[in-house]
Amino acid sequence: MAIKLNCCSAIIALFASLYACDGNLDFASYYGDHMVLQKSPERAVLWGYGPDGAQVTVSLSGPFTQTTLPVNVTKGTWRVTLEPVEAGGPYNVTAALQDTTIVLTDVLFGDVWLCGGQSNMAFTMSQIFNASEELDLAAHYPEVRIFTAALNQNKTEMTDLAKVELPWSVPKGNLHNFSAVCWLFGRYMNDNLKYPIGLVESCWGGTPVESWSSSRALHQCGLDGTEESSKGSNSVLWNAMIHPFLKMTIKGAIWYQGESNVDYHQEEYNCSFPAMIDDWRMAFHQGSGGQTASDFPFGFVQISTYKRGSIDDGFPNIRWHQTADTGFAPNPRMKRTFMAVAMDLPDETSPYETIHPRDKQDVAYRLTLGARAVAYGEKGVSFLGPFPKTTLVTQVYLNITYDQPVSVTPSNEIFEICCSGLEAQCGPLSIWVPAAIMEWGPTTVQVSTSMCQPPGRVTGLRYAWWDWPCNFKACPIYSASGVLPAPPFTMNLSPANT
Repeated sequence: MAIKLNCCSAIIALFASLYACDGNLDFASYYGDHMVLQKSPERAVLWGYGPDGAQVTVSLSGPFTQTTLPVNVTKGTWRVTLEPVEAGGPYNVTAALQDTTIVLTDVLFGDVWLCGGQSNMAFTMSQIFNASEELDLAAHYPEVRIFTAALNQNKTEMTDLAKVELPWSVPKGNLHNFSAVCWLFGRYMNDNLKYPIGLVESCWGGTPVESWSSSRALHQCGLDGTEESSKGSNSVLWNAMIHPFLKMTIKGAIWYQGESNVDYHQEEYNCSFPAMIDDWRMAFHQGSGGQTASDFPFGFVQISTYKRGSIDDGFPNIRWHQTADTGFAPNPRMKRTFMAVAMDLPDETSPYETIHPRDKQDVAYRLTLGARAVAYGEKGVSFLGPFPKTTLVTQVYLNITYDQPVSVTPSNEIFEICCSGLEAQCGPLSIWVPAAIMEWGPTTVQVSTSMCQPPGRVTGLRYAWWDWPCNFKACPIYSASGVLPAPPFTMNLSPANT
């Protein structure tokens, strides 16, 4: 879905600014009954509107109580930072102004996760496999609360949301149109953590990373012009759907996007995506007064599949660029990130087109593994698929040693080699030939180099470098448990001595 600015968005932005100045005591748009505020050790930030010069006091009542010092209303807004509150609830949060009070009820403290991206993040609970069963399970998770920002775009950064699609809610009959990846991630994390999880959905189908990035981030990659295209305009979703949340304390974010950059600034994605992450982290940290971590955990889904049999390099290139051209996450360029590989979860019969696979359960589960290890520091949680540690090239075979035990299924074409004979010259436009798996051991895979002529002139190796590299959960290389697929990679090699 392409997004275009028009006069309506300007009117909406004006309305949002006007209601903030009506002089009434109120909370900002994304605070409400049933919400989750960030638990200790971080401190939750609350803010809202009121008449200039007045003083606002905020108090908590529930398992524990606290009252803030009065804060002044300046330029129509007030803001308080609570003392740390342990996970649990319910609480009432009361803001008082002279003889006026407003109250948020059934508020829990837990971890707040922001869910962003394009259509595969927006893909709803009603669209996934086993939707009815999954929806029925929601009643067992009253401590997982959901919120959805309405679609909006703006040319300048907005202080608050213009509109809310779904106010904070206990999931009952309102989950059908909520993000499946977001909900399932939160549900699985609640199973593991045993305390409340707040989920904030802010995503829009068909959008490129440039729309979700500030001009600061785009400037780092030479993309900060006023360019508009059928994909949308730079920064308009950052301005309207991310920037308003900056004052809210969050635990982390998960992200599913990239398909719209397959044919739009594809080669810059290895810069634009990491730059967006860095910029979000800086902005949320500053916006929350230092409460959101400056390196908050950021999980993402490596894009799945689209066209079976396609030889176009767009999807594998974006998968590679999603990792800043390293093949895995976290990595030195993308610290405190975690990635769910999804290329082995194709859905050829999806009624929502093949680019929208219905299996979001495995996607969310893989994200959960990464969150447990990276965000929560849980020991012994495997979340990375096998990745090459060393390679040895001979005239007749290439031996790959992985960084962990592997489960291997024979394949004649999942590995490819480049035979240019010139070191460091292999790339997407080079000639690549199949390299059949010959043998394997607990941590090694040996592939044939016989397709290279003359023998031993192998200068590049890549794995699963296809739009649709394998059938459902049937890629040739997995972790020893069979749970985690090896991610795709490409690398240059030194040619063997002949």
